[in-house]
Amino acid sequence: MGRFAPSPTGPLHFGSLITAVASYCDAKAHQGSWLVRIEDTDIPRIYPDSEAHILRAIAAFQFEPDDAIIFQKDRLDLYESVLHQLQQNHLVYACQCTRKILGSNHIYAGTCRELNLPFEQHAIRLKVSDQDICFDDRLQGMHCSNLQQDLGDFVLKRRDGIINYQLAVVIDDYLQGMTHVVRGADLLDNTERQIWLGAVLGYPRLEYMHLPLAMNDQGQKLSKQNLAQALNLNRASELLQQAIRALHQPEVGLDTPKNMLIQAIAQWNIQLIPHTTQLEGTFL
Repeated sequence: MGRFAPSPTGPLHFGSLITAVASYCDAKAHQGSWLVRIEDTDIPRIYPDSEAHILRAIAAFQFEPDDAIIFQKDRLDLYESVLHQLQQNHLVYACQCTRKILGSNHIYAGTCRELNLPFEQHAIRLKVSDQDICFDDRLQGMHCSNLQQDLGDFVLKRRDGIINYQLAVVIDDYLQGMTHVVRGADLLDNTERQIWLGAVLGYPRLEYMHLPLAMNDQGQKLSKQNLAQALNLNRASELLQQAIRALHQPEVGLDTPKNMLIQAIAQWNIQLIPHTTQLEGTFL
């Protein structure tokens, strides 16, 4: 079971397409299902019309999700119920620390861990332990982190009430029955946090594959923040061919996107994908 889970903070770009193609082909090549999830819990950052562009792109590239597309902003009660469960088990605590208080220190020292602050109007942090968490990424190899030493207790819900990405993604991957996660290497460092939270909740561990990133001519990853061009949905077949080439997969001739995806699935070989965090060359 695989998924494509874009955030609607801007229109889909070529890097998004690479992830969609890889997650789709990988799931289908293993006779698995493929789902689409819109990760829109950070409501203030939703870019106008981006959710609609995502849905139009799914249709234009003729991806075929195996179930209804879900939107995380419709599932906030689910996330709150899991937070309550963690609270009941004393695995989280309220934190009053602001960015100004924390300064430039990216490792949280557990300042509020023993203060027993009320949960209302405070951030909620998950307790971590002093131990190594390792996973063997299907492309990137072994990756390890000691969360206590490298990060500290991390936020699951912001003080403004926004559910953190880490919480929502772990819950939804579990509830949707995910077994394999295929996504960009920019999310590699999130994985140990998600493994830890999943273990705390008793969820099964997933398999991960973090794809090399498409870069622009400034040496930046293609992203909405770096003003990557929106996918031209009128050039779906041509862009799909380019994405398959970017993944170093066997050539697929120009056809309807559906037929191209069928051929790409039949030829899918992850050993051909560069085992790096960046793709060679530049992309728009």
